[in-house]
Amino acid sequence: MFLSNFDGLDSKEVFRWFSEMSKIPRESGHEKEISDFLVKFAKDRNLEVYQDKENNVIIKKKASKGYENIKPIIIQGHMDMVCEKTKESKHDFRKDPIELIVEGDILRANDTTLGGDDGIAVSMGLALMDSKDIEHPALELLVTTAEETGMDGASAVTGEHLDGKTLINIDAEEEGVFLVSCAGGLNTLVDFDIKKEANNSETLKVEVSGLKGGHSGIEINNQRANAIKVLGRLLYAAKNDINIVCIEGGAKHNVIAKHAEAVIAAKDIDKVKSIIEEVSKNIKSEYRVEDPNLQIMVSKADNAKECYTKELSDNIIDFMMLSPDGVLYMSKDIEGLVQTSANNGVLKEENNKLTFTISIRSSVASSSNEIALRVESAATRTNANCRRTSEYPAWEYDANSKVKDIALKVYKQITGKDAKIEAIHAGLECGILKKPLADVDMISMGPNIWDVHTPKEHLSISSVDRMWKVLKELIVNVQ
Repeated sequence: MFLSNFDGLDSKEVFRWFSEMSKIPRESGHEKEISDFLVKFAKDRNLEVYQDKENNVIIKKKASKGYENIKPIIIQGHMDMVCEKTKESKHDFRKDPIELIVEGDILRANDTTLGGDDGIAVSMGLALMDSKDIEHPALELLVTTAEETGMDGASAVTGEHLDGKTLINIDAEEEGVFLVSCAGGLNTLVDFDIKKEANNSETLKVEVSGLKGGHSGIEINNQRANAIKVLGRLLYAAKNDINIVCIEGGAKHNVIAKHAEAVIAAKDIDKVKSIIEEVSKNIKSEYRVEDPNLQIMVSKADNAKECYTKELSDNIIDFMMLSPDGVLYMSKDIEGLVQTSANNGVLKEENNKLTFTISIRSSVASSSNEIALRVESAATRTNANCRRTSEYPAWEYDANSKVKDIALKVYKQITGKDAKIEAIHAGLECGILKKPLADVDMISMGPNIWDVHTPKEHLSISSVDRMWKVLKELIVNVQ
């Protein structure tokens, strides 16, 4: 029934494979099942296949007749997906299939992320590998793991089983925009050792919700509210009168935090509630355009026997105010491009520590380092420990790239419209893959996908169809 929505589309097989993939859990860090699915796909078709210890998969298909002299082309994407859902959803990403919904030209999921990022890349790759009538040079489908949590899969890729000299990454999310450069980045983890004391005060719950959230690279320029930072402002306003009982916020390092909450203890809860509600009015006004549904709720909470010490509470609240967030520098080389940003992605209590995860992105390595140093300085001043993880390099622009010029011509030929060559503030695996594949010409493309990394993620069916046609034409025109 689902596939009948795509009858008559050139890309029907792409959506068939997308539907099959959507039945298989593929949360970042839990890709073994989808990785094995890809291996079985290859073996069932007698295609050459490799699976490494990180569960990355390479599938190879020989050239069709007449295309043997074209150098192999690598089709690349990642198999994992960001797993976000609405507060009401009962979906279990570890076992439940994604429920796909078609509404006109839109494909979305039922109260969860869709997985178009980056299931569409893998689906296009499988459709190419499965086809018996699409002309093509030798193809190598490279599907990586853990892209959404630090690109660990791509970091493990070597050139051992790859012979291609052109790589087409299908992880961009705007049709007609071909990417040739991306930001690098790292995560900073700031740990506070939790120390508690007896609590004899009443308690309040402060909750920030209703935010749009979104991809911390692609949508950071929209300057949407970050729930963790909003919560920090609220607590700072009442800092002298409160102790923290518990606090949490965000879900993923690369997602703009759309929910955060804290339970606080105060001797005069009416005074604290009044302070927070007054500050809330100003914050809501500030974000009335980008986040009109911002909700700040202050309510009575169950009494708590313990709370964080006053010193620890103050240090945490100070750090929440000091930590950099959002757009920090704009590029001087490319108009409209964010050069450097930070995202306060996750705030979580675990193993007697409260940990902030702050994702830093920049197309300039020294700028990225500067922001990391600012985080480290704020951590030092608030008696916290800070460490860096998941560093990945920027993908530098190659003025001599041939595939970018061919892509522009092919897109014009297929759609009748002019495409653009751009850089992106988000991280792409191309930056990491350039190390083992230094002499490979790379480009990134994709169909229109919106609100990635949120339960509102949706894609354009007609855009997928057009970009599928572009991909098929592109692979036979690359020399």
